[in-house]
Amino acid sequence: DIKGGTWYPEGGMYAVVEAMVKLATELGVQFQYDEHVLSFQLEPNATPLMWRAPYTGTGHIRSVRTSKKTYQADVIVSGADYQFTEMQLLPPDYRTYSASYWDKRVMAPSCLMYYVGLNKKLKTPIHHCLFFDEPFGPHGQEIYKDPKWPTAPLFYVSVASATDPNVAPAGCENIVFLIPVASGLTGDTDELREHYFDLIVRRMESHLGEEIRSSVIYKKTMAVSDFQKEYNSFKGNAYGLANTLMQTAIFRPACKSKKVSNLFYTGQLTVPGPGVPPSLISGEVVAREVQKQFQKGAFKPF
Repeated sequence: DIKGGTWYPEGGMYAVVEAMVKLATELGVQFQYDEHVLSFQLEPNATPLMWRAPYTGTGHIRSVRTSKKTYQADVIVSGADYQFTEMQLLPPDYRTYSASYWDKRVMAPSCLMYYVGLNKKLKTPIHHCLFFDEPFGPHGQEIYKDPKWPTAPLFYVSVASATDPNVAPAGCENIVFLIPVASGLTGDTDELREHYFDLIVRRMESHLGEEIRSSVIYKKTMAVSDFQKEYNSFKGNAYGLANTLMQTAIFRPACKSKKVSNLFYTGQLTVPGPGVPPSLISGEVVAREVQKQFQKGAFKPF
């Protein structure tokens, strides 16, 4: 970051997603939206002609049943939460990792987030700002050592409209507030969310020297329970596994199932790790692994 600088995609982070979808569609990829995966049809392993070597493991997936239809599949790449795919979609005999394995993992933080629109421009134009105006130690303890809702949290603010006028109406501001919190917390009620919003906005107003709260015309929140509901995120985590020594590199959950021959995993819970760039890299890693296992010419290129 110091040498290369910080880069911003015009149109916001979602512009990256839109560009990837556009490119994939041009290459023939078909997308199906608003379908929940309900189950896999699994069969004991045989030695199909499609593979370089016989299937290993317990079995393989023949089809995927969703809330709308059933899809026949040669290979499954799950970009969903790893723990959810294993524990909710696979029978016990087909799981690589047990429930106790997941319970022992050290999770990265979750988040309490606020997506806010202001009907004015801030006098001080800031895009990225980390508020370390409270001691880090207590907040860190409340995330990892003694998980609880923080007393005096540090927080991050992104005002993308300070850089990109296209992400907010003219004369308005687009702000995201983020408070790191422990994964697995409960009780993120409307009252609790409002308490923390008032707390961090007051601190931001104090530092910037201008009033913010009365200019809010839009607000949406995202908390632990929302990560669980929207993404089936294990313990409501937002960043996958913590980057501890024993959860790094080969010690992370493998990108290929040991029990289901044609099931692969991508995303922040497998290699190389959490964050948008590592998650994208995990897709490249898995694509190469899938290509290795396919016999040349057996299926259409993908």
